[in-house]
Amino acid sequence: MNRRHFLQTAGAAGALTLVSGNLRMALAQTSGPIRIGFLAPLTGTAASAGRELVDGWNLYWQQAGMELAGRKVEVIVEDDASSPDTALQKARRLVQQQNVHMLVGDILANTGLAVAEYAKGTGTPYFMPVVAADDLTQRTRIPNVLRVAGFAASQMTRPLADWCLKQGYKRVVTIGQDYTFGHEQAGGFIQNFTQGGGTLAGQLWHPLNTADFSPYLGQIPSFSPDVVLAIETGADAARLLKQWYSFGMKQQFPLVTSQNTTDQSIIRNLLPAEALGIVSSAHYAEGADDPAVKQFVDAYEKEFKILPAIFAAEGFTAGLWIADAIKKVQGNVEDIPAFLDAVKSTTIPDSPLGQNLHMDDYGNPVYNIYIREVVERPDGKLVNAVIGSYAEVSQFGNLSPEEYLKQPPFSRDFQGVAK
Repeated sequence: MNRRHFLQTAGAAGALTLVSGNLRMALAQTSGPIRIGFLAPLTGTAASAGRELVDGWNLYWQQAGMELAGRKVEVIVEDDASSPDTALQKARRLVQQQNVHMLVGDILANTGLAVAEYAKGTGTPYFMPVVAADDLTQRTRIPNVLRVAGFAASQMTRPLADWCLKQGYKRVVTIGQDYTFGHEQAGGFIQNFTQGGGTLAGQLWHPLNTADFSPYLGQIPSFSPDVVLAIETGADAARLLKQWYSFGMKQQFPLVTSQNTTDQSIIRNLLPAEALGIVSSAHYAEGADDPAVKQFVDAYEKEFKILPAIFAAEGFTAGLWIADAIKKVQGNVEDIPAFLDAVKSTTIPDSPLGQNLHMDDYGNPVYNIYIREVVERPDGKLVNAVIGSYAEVSQFGNLSPEEYLKQPPFSRDFQGVAK
């Protein structure tokens, strides 16, 4: 064999070795486990909600099995401690040390914003089942950060405004927590309410963790409202509803609320008299007469001995949405653009959050939103029952995305009042 022939043969063998090595590497990458990093507040101020988020997520995988498209699914749960610094630290650990293919989770806006900014730099897909800060899917959207089962804060209250107008309510007073989520939820309602001819009579803002609501409730009669809108979460929601009843406000003014104010996590700890009859709007109603909702509620109640709150429903539906997208790409989550496209193009026909869930071009779900009323089941448990619904509710309300995004973000100073 001459030198030239030897070099040609050796070169071909080397190329074959290189190709086969690359092929083995590619096969290993797409045949090993799919690793999902799941972030939730298991300690800190949002710990109760975080545990229900994880329980809902785990219930989905318990039912569906931990294998997709021939690949095992591994979920690594980390506690974000209700802290943006901890959330960022845990996200880095999951991506850089645990080599997860995607990040899922968080509840509080500040933790979600911290992780979203990190994911922006790494390109890691980040899916939010709860985090509701409007601009994450609006003015500051990030292509690889999508809401699955989550919502834009102002989106949920818009149908409630239309419902109030149909009841003949013309003047509204709002009471709510004085931070971004409260401003955005109030803004969505007020924009639609005033677009429909209603009047904003006044707004009352209070700090988080307000113990005594009497200074605020005492001001409401002076505005002569037809209806009062409450935007509350957590302990503030429970305290507001208890004091609304004990101060005799329930007999004076109709009260409508955001979804968190009468969430199952709140009303399960209230007396019937404190909650019955309160109307709210949400993409979830544990008392809905819907087969998929009933199946989820029954399974969750059997497993955890309580009725599922909104966080559990969002955790379950996030698993459903992500699993569907993984199947679409036949398990190849390493192809990030194709995987993100699959998440964005997925339609969920039935889920705990209703029917025909899909995503808009900005990475936010479009929902059929329920109008709910707190009622008592025959077993004495309080639930949100459906008394109406609004189809295909977008995060942009009655405006086109282009027109909507020209206006400022909702804030204490900008509440979208129609001129």
